[in-house]
Amino acid sequence: QVQLVESGGGLVQAGGSLRLSCAAFGRTGTTLFMGWFRQAPGTEREFVAAISRGGTATYYAESVKGRFTISRDNAKNTVDLQMNTLKPEDTAVYYCAARDYSNSVSTSAGAYKYWGQGTQVTVSS
Repeated sequence: QVQLVESGGGLVQAGGSLRLSCAAFGRTGTTLFMGWFRQAPGTEREFVAAISRGGTATYYAESVKGRFTISRDNAKNTVDLQMNTLKPEDTAVYYCAARDYSNSVSTSAGAYKYWGQGTQVTVSS
């Protein structure tokens, strides 16, 4: 069983930065295709970013492209999301997600089998 644990959320002013981290337990990192999703109150969970198993390919939602960067360290079984130039509309609970033994990108939450508990990111204006 894979367990994902997020950390790094918090409150920041618009224009500021935060770094989220996700640690994976129970499986070697290279077997997992990883992604980040977010969900604001009253909305559907939406795709933010994803990274291939080897870390060579990254994918971003248009709304965060150029501001967010996803990276991974397979030696440590961690995936990070560096968020810069944050906007109030980035406010949401951010979730780390993983897919087994796949290297094809999916922006659908239903394609990911494992989920973290979520971490709150609040951006004040």
